[in-house]
Amino acid sequence: MSLPPEKASELKKLIHNHLLRMDIHGKIREVLADTVRDGQRSASQSVSEADFLRALQSRGIIDDVMKDLSFPQTNGKLEPAAKPDTHFAEKEITHLKKSNINPSRRYLCLKVLGGKAFLEHLQEPEHLPGQVCSTFTLYLHFRNQRFRSKPVPCACEPSLEEGFLLELHRDGVDYGLKNSLLLTPTTLVSSYFLDWRTVLSSPSGKTCFAIELMGVGSECKVPAGVLTVSLELCPPLTETLSPDVVSTQQSLERNRTAEKERLFLVYAKQWWREFLEIRPSHQSKMVKIFAQDENGVNRPVCSYVRVLRAGRLLESPRQAARFVSLMAQEKAPVVGGGGKQEQWCTLLAFLCRGKGDCEDHATLLCSLLLGFGLDAYVCVGTKAKAVPHTWVLTRGYDGIITFWESMTAHRYLHQTIDPDAPPLSPQPNPSSPYRTVGCVFNHQTFLANCQPSDAVERCVFDFQNPSRWKAMSEEALKSVCAPGSTTSLPPVPPLCAPSLDAAAASNHLELEMRFLISEHRKDHELATVWDDHLSYLLSSALSTYELERCTGVSCGSEEFQDALRRAMADGHTFKGFPILFLHRNARRAFATCLRSSFCQEIVGCRGDSVRLAVRVRVFVYPENACAVWLMLACKYRSVL
Repeated sequence: MSLPPEKASELKKLIHNHLLRMDIHGKIREVLADTVRDGQRSASQSVSEADFLRALQSRGIIDDVMKDLSFPQTNGKLEPAAKPDTHFAEKEITHLKKSNINPSRRYLCLKVLGGKAFLEHLQEPEHLPGQVCSTFTLYLHFRNQRFRSKPVPCACEPSLEEGFLLELHRDGVDYGLKNSLLLTPTTLVSSYFLDWRTVLSSPSGKTCFAIELMGVGSECKVPAGVLTVSLELCPPLTETLSPDVVSTQQSLERNRTAEKERLFLVYAKQWWREFLEIRPSHQSKMVKIFAQDENGVNRPVCSYVRVLRAGRLLESPRQAARFVSLMAQEKAPVVGGGGKQEQWCTLLAFLCRGKGDCEDHATLLCSLLLGFGLDAYVCVGTKAKAVPHTWVLTRGYDGIITFWESMTAHRYLHQTIDPDAPPLSPQPNPSSPYRTVGCVFNHQTFLANCQPSDAVERCVFDFQNPSRWKAMSEEALKSVCAPGSTTSLPPVPPLCAPSLDAAAASNHLELEMRFLISEHRKDHELATVWDDHLSYLLSSALSTYELERCTGVSCGSEEFQDALRRAMADGHTFKGFPILFLHRNARRAFATCLRSSFCQEIVGCRGDSVRLAVRVRVFVYPENACAVWLMLACKYRSVL
């Protein structure tokens, strides 16, 4: 019986997934290890393929494989029991769940009916079945509700067809619906703010229209594509509004927003002139009042910070800092030369991408620390070699100043150097990597550094002293930065609980690492024997490493060292290599490990009674941010 090429590819993928679920590689390794351990063959005698198949059959492994692998017959043709996706490979697809509709509430049903004119993908080649390809994913935020569509292959006319049921709350009004279109791997394509109130004037309670998505950053004026969407109220209104009423209300809100922004701009210019009159040198200080978001809109920097509470997802400020540090760093792309592209991301865009620049990390960390009740501010300044940088500052109730590096979760205690102290008096050594600070801000405060020197080591962070810090009017900031003050202000999305199974992800990645190490040693004509007990013991060490990153306190290493000594026989040597990753790509991780000479010694270990061990621990945080700890180890008998 012959199969067409696409069916053959599907069949191969089905068999591969079945073998992976059975951990067939682990069972084969056990048979091989037992053969070597029992001394059934000498070192000079090779094991033939037929001998190895007989060994597998005697263990019943082949029978187990065939027993669970079923192919139901459909119309006389061989069909796999569960047809796999043939266009894209996405292991963490969020399946839509049926929602329980409360008849006492009203809902907004938003349907995406397709996309077109994504001209950047006009020449996208046709993907073969089972081939991994780039995909579009649509993210939506409406009040405290967040949704994610299934990924679809990138194309000029992508088949984006999804439905979302949004609950309309009675305790407030949210005029906009924020959505971001993302291109795997997590490249932001467009960010759009949709006003849904046009459906209020539809007699049928339904409306359908096309929205033009613009690019981001330097391409914010270039169309990225078009989405066709429909809106429907469930249940429909008993009395619809006049289209003139809706359009008039929208016009009034736009005019009110424009007037508030104009008045704030006039105030900011006057404030800046007053700041420059204090000292001419203030012109060179890093005082940033406005920042451009992904849509090319200039917004006050205070609007990027909000009081963000994580509920049960994060338990402490230090755990929040750890979570933010696991978001990857990526600078805004620049076409051609010219240096860094100026772009701060809205919170939703940053969370959906899972990566951003130091400004995005600092504003998110400051928002979370404010949610935990700390007096937190974002600092704008420079670090070594005059590189622009942002970080977070907290002021303790006792006046202690602590710097938080949002990229690494490191904390630094600030101690000011007294320039008027006698020459021989002891002075504190700078403990932080920061060199200058031009301004600090949070959701309701903006302060510019007007001290004679902007060097961090000489700064006094006494924000109530107007001779050291020039403050903006809180009322002026509130008029454009407070929640609900303007319709152009993006809403604050809640954090999403992790959907990733940490144990399953750890096991899967560990199996892949074992396979890669075995193949690597095989290429160097080395046998591989795994010590499962030693691998298990490494778990406590990896847990200790992550706990130390979260809390800054090291504990539990004594138990690991004691267990390790008990597991080591006399005359044996142990070597271990721990390393941290922010991704779950086994091949990338293994290639990174091999760049270390110490890791190469472990992977390529030669000697008497060599046993290898590998342990992977995936620690999952909100938004599926992951800290992936990997430890490679070996033990062998020392021979002089």
